[in-house]
Amino acid sequence: MNGDHTPNPISDDPKTPLLPVNNPIQRSPSSHSFTTSLLTPNNFYILLGPLSCTLICVLVKLDAPVTSVYMLAILAWMFSWWFTEAVPMPVTSMAPLFLFPLFGIASADSVARSFMDDVIALVLGSFILALAVEHYNIHRRLALNITMLFCGDPLNPPLLLLGICATTAFVSMWMHNVAAAVIMMPVATGILHRLPMGPTQPVVVGKFCRAVVLGVIYSAAIGGMSTLTGTGVNLILVGMWKSYFPEANPISFNTWFFFGFPLALVIFFALWAILCLLYCSKGSGQVLSTYLDKAHLKSELEMLGPMAFAEKMVLAVFGTLIVLWMTRSITDDIPGWGALFNGLAGDGTVSVMMATLLFIIPNKKQRGEKLMDWNKCKKLPWNIVLLLGAGFAIADGVKSSGLAEVLSKALDFLEEVPYLAIAPLVCLISATITEFTSNNSTTTLVVPLLIQIAKTMHVHPLLLMIPGAIGAQFSFLLPTGTPSNIVGFTTGHIEIKDMIKIGVPLKIVGIAALSLLMPTLGAYVFGTGGEV
Repeated sequence: MNGDHTPNPISDDPKTPLLPVNNPIQRSPSSHSFTTSLLTPNNFYILLGPLSCTLICVLVKLDAPVTSVYMLAILAWMFSWWFTEAVPMPVTSMAPLFLFPLFGIASADSVARSFMDDVIALVLGSFILALAVEHYNIHRRLALNITMLFCGDPLNPPLLLLGICATTAFVSMWMHNVAAAVIMMPVATGILHRLPMGPTQPVVVGKFCRAVVLGVIYSAAIGGMSTLTGTGVNLILVGMWKSYFPEANPISFNTWFFFGFPLALVIFFALWAILCLLYCSKGSGQVLSTYLDKAHLKSELEMLGPMAFAEKMVLAVFGTLIVLWMTRSITDDIPGWGALFNGLAGDGTVSVMMATLLFIIPNKKQRGEKLMDWNKCKKLPWNIVLLLGAGFAIADGVKSSGLAEVLSKALDFLEEVPYLAIAPLVCLISATITEFTSNNSTTTLVVPLLIQIAKTMHVHPLLLMIPGAIGAQFSFLLPTGTPSNIVGFTTGHIEIKDMIKIGVPLKIVGIAALSLLMPTLGAYVFGTGGEV
């Protein structure tokens, strides 16, 4: 009998096929599965990018250079991939490196320069310092000290909540808000683990747990608004301002801080008040004090031991960097240390310089070992760096291709609209879009459009750019709005209804505060009364 046409006998060998390998019936499922693997939503989304690009190139005609049509087509391609996440976001962010030269928008060299400038250097240096803080557990020591300070004796839940939220906001000021949420959530949940869980959990305890988790994720977002290093959105805005208006005064670290910090402070205290009102009922202190007191926190702090030399040096480097950021350019009368270098040094200069010190200063733990080595830097968020570069490249492309002029003409009807009507609307639109896509993508999409609207309305561009960019950070309603929200949602303490209950009033407060502060404090800080 020919073995090629005889079914294999049942064998104990798991590698023995149950059917003949050359049986045509076996190839049918394989071809069916191949077809099925092609007809997936993800593959459709991948095709959507080049397809939308092709359709715009063929069908859209503008009274402008043909490069403006090509730029519009490239934007459709990139934003369709960003919104659908057909390919990883960092990969989409690199698309200008090949699309711009191929479509004649810009040379390969000029596009590549967008992916490494002073703003990118600022990001890289600050992230390396943030990794050092995380590596030496400095954030945990800081959190426990501040929480002990705010705990109260007897326990005061609103005060303890304020301490946890304030710590998170402070940490988020100096590192990316997502990193701050990731770092602070274990600290917060470590405090909550002392409380009873499950069906026997008292209602008061459950509410306090929700308040703490919501406080951490929203405080991380709010703290990030106050400094340039707190979130990629602020850096995208600063980069686009420098790209569109190279002759204007750049937005320095301390300039942004003088506006961003008061705004963040208003929104932060609104968050705390809303959380206390909805989740910290009267008498909750008596119930919670059974499980939480200063002794518990003190024991955890003692377990960390005294501060080592390495921790002190990282804090010293970080503190020095903050001072250098704040004093590079102070006022017109007091120029700051940047004047010593004829304005050639930027915030990125000192950021990378101080980060370099971490690879030089010994940690005094092992002979020859430094505070940081490159292996510890493998967690650097290159996805954010590439996304920032893409945003800067798009800003340059919109301007150089002629698309900016097309947008400006299309928005002539807004010339008579009063600023006080358009600013809250701009903020609301950004705050709505950001619930369904990333904060950075929303900013990259909205800010170039707002620049043209500002030109049409004959108002200073920053009066619209800043509300649009900060509004993109008001992703308070859905877990998918930002990775920080997902960090809180995965703890199991909160549900979507909790986020909506806090997020809606917080979003309203944020839009109102921004709409009031921008034409008042913002006009003074950014000098929006003059011409660009």
